[in-house]
Amino acid sequence: MNKMKVACLLLTACLAGTASAQQFTMKLSTSTSGDALVEWLNTLKKGVESSSGGKIKVEVYPASQLGAIPRTIEGVALGTIEMSLNASGFYEGLEPRFGVLNTPGLFDSLEHAYAVVHDPAIRSRVASFGAAKGVEALSLITPSQYAILSHKPVNTLADLKGQKIRVPGSPVQIEQLKRFGATPLSMPFGEVVPALQNRTIDGVWVGTTLFTALKFYDIAKPMTLLPSHWATTVPLVNRNFMKSLGPQLEKLVRDEADKADQHVLEWAAADIKRSAGIWEQNGGKHINLPAAESKRFIDESLAATLPLLTATPQQKEDYQAFDAAAKKHRKP
Repeated sequence: MNKMKVACLLLTACLAGTASAQQFTMKLSTSTSGDALVEWLNTLKKGVESSSGGKIKVEVYPASQLGAIPRTIEGVALGTIEMSLNASGFYEGLEPRFGVLNTPGLFDSLEHAYAVVHDPAIRSRVASFGAAKGVEALSLITPSQYAILSHKPVNTLADLKGQKIRVPGSPVQIEQLKRFGATPLSMPFGEVVPALQNRTIDGVWVGTTLFTALKFYDIAKPMTLLPSHWATTVPLVNRNFMKSLGPQLEKLVRDEADKADQHVLEWAAADIKRSAGIWEQNGGKHINLPAAESKRFIDESLAATLPLLTATPQQKEDYQAFDAAAKKHRKP
């Protein structure tokens, strides 16, 4: 073997060794703090770093430390941030197909939501969301039921009329509230507290547990639970980054995400109960709409949003698939 071939072999071996020793960094962002989303991210961090033997370093940035939600979503699409975990509505501008996750009446409970979003057919479908934009939903997480916290109690649907309500980004939620005479506003979560305090807005639509985690009971007391409306959040990842990990490490990250899902299902169930108790201990009030009002809320919300949910043949197919999965996993 001549010297040139020996040199080439040594160079190849050196490069291979460098690649195998490469350490990857995953920056994970969310706008929340002290809730199931942060628990999920921390669980993923622990699992990935342990299972990868240090080949992947994971950094968790809660409370919008890497910027407001739109900026972190943009960062994932550009590849400057590896993951952004937020309510699905904020991703609809990037990929309208995420709108299906806000279908009125889609989920009956925490457990029902978990069964639907982890249905193999649904997981396969959702994996294609955002492909053209270079992003992917690594998983879907349902941390809590949606509710509206407001200065003026919402005891009936008529009480929504004229109220300025912040929504988690989805045009579907905007159309719902318009149906009942409210003025919905899409607003990053980091801007909500001052807006509610100075009454720039009258109320906030968000997951129940986050109200407690951030002590919203110091600002307003009445929380109206929205029937069959559960928050679905999306850990959105950059597709090129996932591929850059190589098959083994990519599978490892996906497996650890599944484990985080299972952990947070139980954690969220306990958190919902704990948060409800803390809310009431601090003078907060839980309001349930009367049965007839609950049914009307779901029926009229669906009627108002169906044109959005089925705006294209692809979105119509997504809606039908999720509707079928919801019926499949619904208890009699």
